[in-house]
Amino acid sequence: MKFLVVGLGNPGSEYAETRHNIGFMVLDELVKEAGGSWTSARYGERATIKHAGRVFELLKPNTYMNLSGKAVQHWMSVEKVTPAQLLIATDDLALPFGTIRLRAKGSPGGHNGLKDIDAVLGHSAYARMRIGIGSEFSKGKQVDYVLGKFSENEKAGMSFVLEACCLGVKHFGVLGIDRAMTIVNALKPLEG
Repeated sequence: MKFLVVGLGNPGSEYAETRHNIGFMVLDELVKEAGGSWTSARYGERATIKHAGRVFELLKPNTYMNLSGKAVQHWMSVEKVTPAQLLIATDDLALPFGTIRLRAKGSPGGHNGLKDIDAVLGHSAYARMRIGIGSEFSKGKQVDYVLGKFSENEKAGMSFVLEACCLGVKHFGVLGIDRAMTIVNALKPLEG
């Protein structure tokens, strides 16, 4: 069985390791764990990994966050996957840093990448993994915050976050969305 896992973020070195790119960071961790590698493809970087008899097609779109839908739709068509086989990994300001929420479907919640995917696909009936980046910014500084680098304190907790997210992706493919949600949504970061 095959799954398409899309990490949302922005291409380019100036955006690497920023809060908005945590979706890219999760996929990079999956590829590293599997000993895989990225290749350039239409609308992004692609990698294929296998786990427990499942194939995970990974995509980091190069269309920029706000135009992610075009890349998602293209690769769903190429890989012949249904919305039930799609998982989007993205940052979420509404969740505290390190909190992970796996959902079978949902609203974009103000996230422009998810808004564009919903608009292009014409629905929101696909799984998403929202990864909390917190909201420690003053009024009018949201853009600076999401495009900023993680704090030293956050970096210290990043290995837990990435490990938990990778587990979530694998559980999504192997156990299905309902069981994956039960396990992953109960994970709590260690208090520092």
